[in-house]
Amino acid sequence: MVNKNRRKRHLHLRHRISGTPEKPRLCVRRSDRHIFAQLVNDSQNRVLAGASSLTPAIREKKLKRMEVSGEVGRVIASRAKELGIKKVVFDRAGCQYHGRVKAVADGAREGGLKF
Repeated sequence: MVNKNRRKRHLHLRHRISGTPEKPRLCVRRSDRHIFAQLVNDSQNRVLAGASSLTPAIREKKLKRMEVSGEVGRVIASRAKELGIKKVVFDRAGCQYHGRVKAVADGAREGGLKF
């Protein structure tokens, strides 16, 4: 039921949010154990870059969940900079902008991305 409601909220948000080559969508998805972030170009249906708590560089640091989320945001920001991307559209995937989702956004801002 909870996942069904989240999916409904996400589809409602996706009508207003889309990524372009100049300003891709930063999609954040969280599970109970992990967090994932992707830069998506919706006009070409392509994932430009991705990062998650399963990335070996992040996993070996042995951080707490909130710290891992911030690190995922910083990693996705550095990968965006390598691609020459400075601005993104934030997509919280139907989750509340709170806790680990907010930590990813803050980490991406620290890394130099503008929302």
